[in-house]
Amino acid sequence: MPTIALGNVSVDVVLKDIKHVHLTVHPPSGRVRIAAPRRMSLDRIRLFAIAKIGWIRRQQAALRAQEREEPRDYIDRESHFVWGRRYLMVVVERDSAPSIELKSRKLVLTVRPGTSKARREALVDGWYRQQPKDALQPLLERWEPVIGVKAGRVSVRRMKTRWGSCNHRTGSILLNTELAKKPVECLEYVLVHELIHLIEPTHNARFVALMDEFMPAWPHHRRALNRLPVRGENWTY
Repeated sequence: MPTIALGNVSVDVVLKDIKHVHLTVHPPSGRVRIAAPRRMSLDRIRLFAIAKIGWIRRQQAALRAQEREEPRDYIDRESHFVWGRRYLMVVVERDSAPSIELKSRKLVLTVRPGTSKARREALVDGWYRQQPKDALQPLLERWEPVIGVKAGRVSVRRMKTRWGSCNHRTGSILLNTELAKKPVECLEYVLVHELIHLIEPTHNARFVALMDEFMPAWPHHRRALNRLPVRGENWTY
């Protein structure tokens, strides 16, 4: 993989069968990646990166300043975020089917006696994965006709470098499970962001203008998304 050095900023370059240049800054350390058409020379890619260096540095600074969650043990009185609110975990051991419920400001995890940490983690992760799925349909019904697009498929899974992604050729949208820990407005913002990519696949001036048109408060939602704690894990790329 070619790499471009711009002072203390290192940019990974991936040449692909695409029409447009895609610039991304990945959490948690702010690693920079440019995906560019195969026909594009490294000199042109370097000039593109130089033109974006101010934006790159701002994104890196925001990512590195973001609070990280401590690793979880899935025990009593641990804090967990659900839709932007902090809940205390209560573990109930009972010889019955496992379940998870929100009661007042508590996240009640019911498991069989002796359930391992790994199994508790899997149960909680599965529960988090279901939360955005349950919230998506009303949001799609609201936003697809407003924007004038129809997503081919919207799915949810844990993603380690993005809040969402869009394949504008197939109309498929993928959203990060971790959005269930943020205010629901953040999920809505990411969904709208990806739906607009069905119209404009790059983050150019047209994309920003469309975001401003359909969701004028999107910068506020993005700041909230980047301000709240994110999962504390060893991210890979």
